[in-house]
Formats: sequence, C-alpha cells, structure tokens
Amino acid sequence: MKGKRLGDILVSQKIITNDQLMEALSLQKQQGKRLGQTLIDNGFITENQLIDTLRYQLGIDYIDLSKIDIPVEMSEWIPKSVAVSNGIVPVSVSKDTLFIAMEDPLNFYAIEEAKQVSKKKIVPMIASRTAIEHAINSLYGNEKAAKAIAQMRSEAGISEESIRSTPEPQESEQDGPTIRLINSIIERAYEENASDIHFEPTKGDMIVRIRVDGILHKILTIPSDLKDSATSRLKVMSHINITEKRIPQDGRAVMMLDGKEVDMRFSTLPTIYGEKTVVRLLSGDASMLNRAGIGMPAAESSKLDKLMATTSGVILIVGPTGSGKSSTMYTLAQELISESTNLITLEDPVEIKFDGATQVQINEKVGMTFASALRSVLRQDPDIICVGEIRDGETAEIAMRAAMTGHLVISTLHTEDAVSAITRLVDMGVAPYLVAAGVRGVISQRLLRRICNRCRTEDFPDEATLKLSDLPVRAGRKFYRGKGCDYCFNSGYRGRIGVFEVLMMDDELRQCILHGINHQEFMRIARKGEFTTMLDNADNLVEQGITSVSEVVRTLLTDN
Repeated sequence: MKGKRLGDILVSQKIITNDQLMEALSLQKQQGKRLGQTLIDNGFITENQLIDTLRYQLGIDYIDLSKIDIPVEMSEWIPKSVAVSNGIVPVSVSKDTLFIAMEDPLNFYAIEEAKQVSKKKIVPMIASRTAIEHAINSLYGNEKAAKAIAQMRSEAGISEESIRSTPEPQESEQDGPTIRLINSIIERAYEENASDIHFEPTKGDMIVRIRVDGILHKILTIPSDLKDSATSRLKVMSHINITEKRIPQDGRAVMMLDGKEVDMRFSTLPTIYGEKTVVRLLSGDASMLNRAGIGMPAAESSKLDKLMATTSGVILIVGPTGSGKSSTMYTLAQELISESTNLITLEDPVEIKFDGATQVQINEKVGMTFASALRSVLRQDPDIICVGEIRDGETAEIAMRAAMTGHLVISTLHTEDAVSAITRLVDMGVAPYLVAAGVRGVISQRLLRRICNRCRTEDFPDEATLKLSDLPVRAGRKFYRGKGCDYCFNSGYRGRIGVFEVLMMDDELRQCILHGINHQEFMRIARKGEFTTMLDNADNLVEQGITSVSEVVRTLLTDN
C-alpha cells in the first residue's frame, strides 16, 4: 500500500488526467490541504469517486458510519485531539487490532500516530469526511458523559471498569460527576443545534433524546441506578424544588457555551417511572433574524413591506407550536427598532435579547398575564407593541383596541392558516367590528425540512402521496428527494426553511368579516387580490428541489 500514491491511482484509473493532477498538486501547495480534499474541493472528482477508487485499488473496506453506533469506550483508544487533527475515528477493537475509519487511508502519518497512542495494530477503513466529523462529535461528545457515569457509579459503590483515557484539559476536576454528565449532554445538544433535550425515564434506564430539525434523535442512555441523580441535578441547576416529585414544575438556567450565553427553560413531569425533564435551548442568537434567514420569498416579503409601512393596526403571525412564529416576530421587531420609536415586547419566555427595545417577561404566577401587562404597557407611551402570544379573548380585545388608538401591535396566534386566524379571533369573543378595523394583515407559516444537498436525487413520488399533497403535475415536471447519506445521517434532509402565506386586509375582506365569516367566501375574495396560499408557496419550494412532496404532506396537510 505504501508504494502507491493517490494521484497515480486516479490517473491510472482515468478518473483524472495527468494535467488535472498537476493542477491539483499546484493548488494543494497553495491551499495546504491533502491531495484528495483538494481534488474534491476544486471539482476534479467527487467524494464517492475517491472512496470507490481507494476501495478497489487498495482493498480497504468502506464503512457507513451513519448506520452503526460506535461504543463510547472507543474513545479510550484514540484521544480526541489525535482524532480531530488526523480526521480519524476508532470504530472497534479486536484483541491487538484497532479498526479506524478515515477519509484518506494513504495518510500514513495518521495511521502511525494512531498506532503509537493505542498500542494496537491499525486496520484502516474508508468513510466520508462529513461522516467522520459527525462520528467524532458524537463519540467524544458522549465521552465526557461516559466518564461522568463511571465516576458516579464508582462513588455510589457500584463496580465498574476503570476508564482508560485521560480527561480533557478543559474539564474541571472540582465539578462533581453528575454536573459533568449533565453539562456534557447540554453541550452535545448545543453542538448539534438541537432545540430541546428530553430526559425520559423508562422501566429500566433513562433515555436522552435531542430534537434536531423538528425530529427527535436518541443520543445516550443513563443507567437506571443513576437516573434519579441526573434528574436531581437538572432540578438544582434550574432552581426547581428538588423534594417535590408529585406535580409538574418549571425552571430556568443560563450557561455559557462556545462563548455565547444560552438560556434554558426546564419542565418536569411526573410519570409512572419517575420525573421526565425537557430542556428548551434558547440560544439568543440574533444573527439569522432577517427575512432571508427565516426563508421568506421575495413575493411575500414585498407584501410584508406594505404591512410594515403602517403605523397602527394588528399584524398577526400564526401557525402551530414550533413553526418559527417567534423568529418571525423578532425579525419584524428588529426591523422596526429605531431611536424615534418606543418598542415594547411582552414575552413568555424572552427568547432573544436585543438592544433598542423594552422587553417584559410575563409571569402568570404573580398575576402578570399578557392581558394585564398589555394594559400597563399602553400607559408607557408605546409606538410598537409585540405580544408574544394572544391566548384569550381579553388579550385579543385589548390588542384590537390598542391598534385602533394608533399603536402598531405584532402578535402570534395558534391557528392553521391566515384565514382561520380571523375566525379564531371572533370565536374568542372579539366583536367582528373590532377585528375588521384592527387587523391589517396575517402571516401564516410552517417549517419544512430541506432536502440534503449531498444526496439529492430526482425521484417521482408515489401516486398516493402526490394525490394527497394536492400539488399539480405539469408536463416535464421534476421532483426530488434525499436518498440519505452520511452528511444527513440517512434522513435525506438537512436544515429547515420557512414557508409562508401573507394575507393583507382590504375593504372587501373587512365587509366579509362584518357580515359573518364564511371561510370559502373569504378565501375567494382573498384570492382575487395578491393572496398566495402556503401550499402554493410550498409548491415553488418543491419545484426548486428545496423540499420534497412527502415533507409538504407531513408538515402542511397533517394539520388540516
């Protein structure tokens, strides 16, 4: 194997020409990367071509890291610093042999270093770079948790094999093992860009899952004899009554992760196997709070410009829980902040802190409800009021009256679509004349998962799914899906994008509200204007290959 060079192998297999090799070698010197990565980054070959060539020419096995669970004890054989610097990850061990996954099996320096630190014979296997990066994050993300669990069991007098590897330098030895366990789980969730962490007690162990892109993924199992300690730590750090186990409780905590302040909201719930705890991560990162960042298309953005130009009225943002309503509200608020305006927000909880606004935390336990806070805010000379959520008729009516007295009110509401928002306000007991006079526009939204760019392929959906989606089939139309790969962990999706519909009120729609809302008639009148439904906008995302038909069905049509 040592007599072969990657460039020579690729030329001999006619994957690249000799001229391309010379150009790549020149670029490699400039960019300081390994040859394989230089060839991929500059479009000479694909990652799959590189993997297939090395497999067949060197007789090295390929391993799909997305389909295996690497035991956490593998981190004992290769320190994290060695794994990261060399792009390798230990997979399994058999007697005196250690199997490692690596992007470039011709990286003999990495193989030798792995041999020295592990004192084992090294057998390399090929994997993609993104799969190795994710495997390193997963393995060494759980490493701290595994060490903490072992120490907890040791201190509790439970027999356990000693842990071979040395603790990472940044770990504080003064912290107890339970603290390090919980901190490592939170750090892992933050690195994976998770929105929630679920600590779920079962008849046996405690399962830890994180929600990424709206989907839950299992990341760790806490042994049954330690789950009470884990729950107690969660309650202590969130200032929840540790002795009360009979009723649900809420709490909060703040952690510094990667140099950023992360606000966390805790919720406990008694179950038949113990208390379940869910932690909501609120990163407070305002960098993506713009229309492009939330995925608003140009056509809907132009309608929003007209709504934002008004100085009074109510703008509603509607959708189910987890559809990105708060992000949209923060985006609008940031656009409206100026030295000449008094912008006040009422939130439960305050998710993102930003300068230029007065942000108020709702506290219903002491009587600080949205309705009572909104009354008080009206005496604070506001220009713009952002109400985190309209939960009852009282809050809705105060918001409408505030809009009629010259204030701009932006709020969220739980309804299925823009048209249903009007019906919902009337059902809450708000007089139709107040709704007609107060509402300026409604933004309805959902979050659709993006097809993974690495494994996107053309694919015609099955007839039943296509019929259920209600999307048109035009001549020559193409559909796409993600096959599943290492980069997206075989889900076929990576990241999410917003899909919107913006309803702008006009005189004809206001008359429809005053004379009694008929959903079909209201929709007919809306379509006469500029209104484009969320399904139509989702159709455009499908047309562009950004999302799939099945994702549209899952997200948009299961609510109806």
